[in-house]
Amino acid sequence: MPRPAPHNPASLDPLAYTSEQFVAAANTANLAPASTALEAYRQILRTGIDQPGPWKVALPPIVNKLQETSPEGEVVKFVQRLSPSQREGPGVGSSVPLQREGPGVRSSGAELSQVNDLPPPIPAPGNPRISKDSPLDIESVLIPMIGSAGLRTYTLCVSSQVGCAMGCTFCETAQMGLIRSLTPSEIVGQWFAARHIIGIAPKNIVFMGMGEPMDNYDNVMQAVAILKDHNGASVPVSNITISTVGRIDGIRRMAEQIKHKGWHRLNLALSLNAPNDDVRSAIMPINRRWNMSELQQVLLEWPKFAGNKVCIEYVLIPGVNDAPEHIAQIAAFMLPFKFFDKGKPRALINLIPYNPRRNSPWPAPTEEKVEQFLGALIEAGVFAKRRRTKGRAMMGACGQLGAAHIRQRRLVQPTISA
Repeated sequence: MPRPAPHNPASLDPLAYTSEQFVAAANTANLAPASTALEAYRQILRTGIDQPGPWKVALPPIVNKLQETSPEGEVVKFVQRLSPSQREGPGVGSSVPLQREGPGVRSSGAELSQVNDLPPPIPAPGNPRISKDSPLDIESVLIPMIGSAGLRTYTLCVSSQVGCAMGCTFCETAQMGLIRSLTPSEIVGQWFAARHIIGIAPKNIVFMGMGEPMDNYDNVMQAVAILKDHNGASVPVSNITISTVGRIDGIRRMAEQIKHKGWHRLNLALSLNAPNDDVRSAIMPINRRWNMSELQQVLLEWPKFAGNKVCIEYVLIPGVNDAPEHIAQIAAFMLPFKFFDKGKPRALINLIPYNPRRNSPWPAPTEEKVEQFLGALIEAGVFAKRRRTKGRAMMGACGQLGAAHIRQRRLVQPTISA
C-alpha cells in the first residue's frame, strides 16, 4: 500500500510515484479528486506535457548530448546535471526546484513512497571531499539494437548513483568513488528525458550505468515500480534488468521481491568478470566479502519463472581473465546452470569486450581474441553470447561512464540500502 502524502505539499512530482501512490497522495492532501489526479498522471508520463494542477515534473536539465555511429544506429549518451541544492540528495518530503529542457517546467520534489512491502527510500549522504564547485552529473546511454526481424529498438542504460563505492579496478565510474545515490524521480527522469526530450522511446531499460543498484535498492525498486506502471511509462517488467557486482544480500532481497504479482519477470544480471576467486578479488573488491562459490549458490536459488534466465556478464580484459586455462574454470562455474531446468540453461554468459577507462592499464581486446574466446566457451559447453561494442569512442560504452573531474575515491562499506 502507498504511504500517505505529507500535509499540503506544494506540488507532487509524478516521476516519484506510481499512479496508485500519486492518486492516494493527491487525495490524502486534498489536492484533487482521484479521477483528475489519475488523468493528469497518465498525460504527463505518456505525453511529457505538463497538466494544470498541483503537480510538476522535477527533471535535471540535459547539459550535454553525444552521438556515435554504430552498425545498428546512433548511440546517444546524454548528461543531466543536478542543481547545487541537490548535492547532498533531497530528503523525504523536501522541496527542490529544478529546470528541464523542452517544454519548460519548473517544479519541486515530493515525498518518496514505498512500493509493496519495501521501506521508504533513504537518500545517501554526499561525499564531503568533493568540491562544492564540482557539478554532479547523471549519465545515461541509449543503445540501438536491430533484432531478427530487422527492426531497430533502443535500450536505455540508466544510472542509479552518481559514482560508485564498489571500487572495480577496470571501471571508470569506480574512479569517482560514491558521491550519492539517486532518488526514484531522478532514475525515472532518465527515461522521461530519453522519451520526451530526446525523442527516443526505449524498449528495454538496464540498470547498468553509474552505480551499484543494490547499494540503492529501495530507490531502484521504487523506480522500477514507476517504470512498469501501466498508467505511465508502461515498460514491461520483462524488459527491465538490474545488474549487480555481486551483492548477495541484495540478490536475495530481489529474489523475494520478484515473487510478488507483477514482478515475476524482472531480470537479474551479475557482473562476474573472472574465472576464479584470485582474479576476481584482485579486480573486484566485493569478492573479498562474497566469493564465487557463494555467488553460484545464490544464483542457483534464484526463483524460476518462464523464460527468465540469469545473465552473467564477463568483461574480457587482456592479460587478466582471457587465458586459455580460464575457459575450463568458467565452464565449471556454469555447469550447474546447464542442467538446472530439464537440460535448458538457466543462465548465460554475456561476453563483453573490455572498454578502457581513462588511464587504463589494459587495452581493449582485439576482435580476433574476443571471437576466439567466445568460440572456446561454446566449445566447452557454455551457453554464451557476446555484446557488440557501441559508444566506446565517446566514453559511453559499458564501464566507461563517469565524470573525469571527480576522481577522489572514497571507500564505503557495502549497505543494502542508500
